[in-house]
Amino acid sequence: MKKLIIFSSVLLTALAVASPVYAQSADVAKIQSFIRAIISMLVTLAGLVAVAYFVWGGFRYITSSGSPEALDGAKKTLMFSAIGLVIVLGAYMLMNIITELATTAFGGTP
Repeated sequence: MKKLIIFSSVLLTALAVASPVYAQSADVAKIQSFIRAIISMLVTLAGLVAVAYFVWGGFRYITSSGSPEALDGAKKTLMFSAIGLVIVLGAYMLMNIITELATTAFGGTP
C-alpha cells in the first residue's frame, strides 16, 4: 500500500510540474523540398553510373578485336546503360510532373 501511495504521488507530481509541449506546424514545403533534393541526388548518381557504363561499354567495344562474344557483350552493356538512363530520366520527369500537378491541386509553393 505504501508503494502505491509513493508511486501515485510521484506520478501526480510529475504531471503537475510537466512543461507543455507544443506541436510544430506542418510545413509541407520543407518536406517537399527535402524529397526533391533526395530524388535529384539519386538521379544525378544514377546518371553518373550510366555514363560510367557507357564509357566501359565503349572501351569494351573498341578493345573487342573482332571477337563476336566480346563485341556482343559490349553492345549489351551499351544498350542496357542507355535503357537505364532513359528509365532514370523518365522517372525524374514524372516526379516533376506529379509535383507540379500536386502543387496546383493542393495550393502550395513549388
